[in-house]
Amino acid sequence: MRAQTKISVSDPKIMVNLLGAKDEILRLIERTVTSDVHVRGNEITITGEPGDNATAERLFSELIELIEKGETLSVDAVRRTLRMLEENTSERPAEVLTLNILSRRGRTIRPKTLGQKHYVDAIDENTIVFGIGPAGTGKTYLAMAKAVQALQAKQISRIILTRPAVEAGERLGFLPGTLTEKIDPYLRPLYDALHDMLDPESIPRLMAAGTIEVAPLAYMRGRTLNDAFIILDEAQNTTPEQMKMFLTRLGFGAKIVVTGDVTQVDLPGGTSSGLKVVREILRDVEDVHFAELSSSDVVRHRLVAEIVDAYARFDAEQEQAANSVHAVPGRAANGRAQRRR
Repeated sequence: MRAQTKISVSDPKIMVNLLGAKDEILRLIERTVTSDVHVRGNEITITGEPGDNATAERLFSELIELIEKGETLSVDAVRRTLRMLEENTSERPAEVLTLNILSRRGRTIRPKTLGQKHYVDAIDENTIVFGIGPAGTGKTYLAMAKAVQALQAKQISRIILTRPAVEAGERLGFLPGTLTEKIDPYLRPLYDALHDMLDPESIPRLMAAGTIEVAPLAYMRGRTLNDAFIILDEAQNTTPEQMKMFLTRLGFGAKIVVTGDVTQVDLPGGTSSGLKVVREILRDVEDVHFAELSSSDVVRHRLVAEIVDAYARFDAEQEQAANSVHAVPGRAANGRAQRRR
């Protein structure tokens, strides 16, 4: 039986934000929810089955709360809210999307998906956290924001950012320049993220004092890192031996976050990824957490999530095809039955 639900929005500014420029947010909601949605003046009328109306009403309630907390709604924010409601978890979208980690010059860094919220919570609750997922899921960026937050709160005394200096099949020996000039391009993304989170003028001073260190993974060998927030980025390009070396640098009062994408390993053929192996080794160790992020946590252009999913489907199909060829006796690699002679 169809029913009607009415929502009154007393503040005209909230209603304007809720509808979006040229009603783009309202149009998105109309395309997404099952119930019919009509807006007249300060009143929203939802018509449909009671269960569908309740879903639409909850969506509007979350969006209104976001606006009341100072957010300017965007189409992306609405899509993320819808996705969280579909996942039907205990966390409310309005709480997830307004969880501030770091603010600088009017720009706030916060989780934008439920997976990112769980990842950030895991960093708070565990000594070692592995953030594993595809490009664009904010693995490194959020870890760095948590590191800067911990430094500002004096929970740690220094931040150490590191990466293995082997990517995309390149070997340092074949690159021009001094060792520093060769290594710098691999570390540049970490510098870029730092500039988003700290005053650029303060970064050289903090680095000179050793409060912030950005260095290739090889420079970690033989050290014990106390009272530090240590981030290993692009960890899929570590060998198992390098991963063990890095994790055993952990000192007292320190926290480690390891980030990487196991689908983008650039190690030479036949070399195992330390990030793949470590999941099997440490999965039952207390105070070590593995946060798995997915295409639903991608916060770049919407096509990035679709590209990630398309590649995952392609890889699965290739693996299935390879397994079926090996599984059927008497068939050649092209799948045709071979004649017996």
